[in-house]
Amino acid sequence: MMNNVSLVGRLTRDPELKYTPGGNPVVNFTLAVNRTFTNQQGERQADFINCQAWDKKAENIANYQRKGSLIGVSGRLQTSSYEKDGTRFYKTEVVVETAEFLEPKNKHSGGSQPTRGESREPIGSVPGVDDDLPF
Repeated sequence: MMNNVSLVGRLTRDPELKYTPGGNPVVNFTLAVNRTFTNQQGERQADFINCQAWDKKAENIANYQRKGSLIGVSGRLQTSSYEKDGTRFYKTEVVVETAEFLEPKNKHSGGSQPTRGESREPIGSVPGVDDDLPF
């Protein structure tokens, strides 16, 4: 079976690092990912994808990325459900296995970014995401 997801998008808010009762770091965040087409008004729309990272990846994302940062993630889709007040809710998110910080240092984070020991040159922006994010 295959369950692979790769996304490039911008963080919709600052990531908040939390710890499980067992002490494992976890961060949940949402990526705004542009669609490849425009609507009838010529505007590019975005999907908002929930993501979750664990352990050192979670710490790195929380420490070095901020709202608006361009990030690439790959991982797997995970679904779950829960019941609240007699209503069943379903949740789908990407469990991040790898994350790449795709902007130069200090662009959004205010600090240096670890990029596997190398500094990364800017690769440009995702069209339609830079200035017209809906947040």
